[in-house]
Amino acid sequence: MLTKDQIQFYKDNGYLLVPGVLSPKEAAFYRKECHELAERLSATRNLDATWGSARESVAQAKDTVILHCHDVQFYSAAFSRLIVNVRLTEAAADIIGAPNVQLHHTKMFIKPPEKGSPFPMHQDHPYFPHERHSMIAAIIHFDDAPIEKGCVRVVPGSHKLGPLEHSSEGGWHLPFEKYPIESAVACPAKAGDVLYFSYLTIHGSGLNTSNEARTTLLIQMRDPDDPPSAHVHLSRGQGMMLRGIGMPRS
Repeated sequence: MLTKDQIQFYKDNGYLLVPGVLSPKEAAFYRKECHELAERLSATRNLDATWGSARESVAQAKDTVILHCHDVQFYSAAFSRLIVNVRLTEAAADIIGAPNVQLHHTKMFIKPPEKGSPFPMHQDHPYFPHERHSMIAAIIHFDDAPIEKGCVRVVPGSHKLGPLEHSSEGGWHLPFEKYPIESAVACPAKAGDVLYFSYLTIHGSGLNTSNEARTTLLIQMRDPDDPPSAHVHLSRGQGMMLRGIGMPRS
């Protein structure tokens, strides 16, 4: 799926944007699924996942919102089909460096227009540490994500630093003064692009100040032979095989 140059770029930088994994038509279909799901769920629950630390770190984030839903494949069969899409999982296998790819969890995010919340810079490691650090994220973009929409930002090469100490107040995050969002490298994307990164890669995202929503699906994946080092962040779909074979584990 990936070229040698793409795999080397990931090894050097801890992230890789793969263009056109989904077609524009496919991306538009899943965008519609996300927004319809958010509309159904918002009738009975609060979907806002804005971190308290986001409101502290970004002055303009006081009244922002970001809509989210865990385990979307349990709400729509369309997402069940998506997470085993061979174009998605073969690239993941190339990046993980193993033939088998196991699901940890999925999470939908919608940053509403003009008020989409940011995420302070952080590693995902504190949320679900693993022994061999095979865990990666894949962010599938269902609409364009330019800088003004609050696209993901990364610190290239930061995965080589290993696990860093985070503050747990208002969501796990790194020191605001040392890792301001605007200092990180922006990863603008087109609808259908997928951004892969290690759970050790420092990343975050800015405000959506545009007049359109930013719609994504995050999939956390791992080598099934890499056990968790702490029994945390459990989800209903954890252990499902997305590619190859493996024994389910929590």
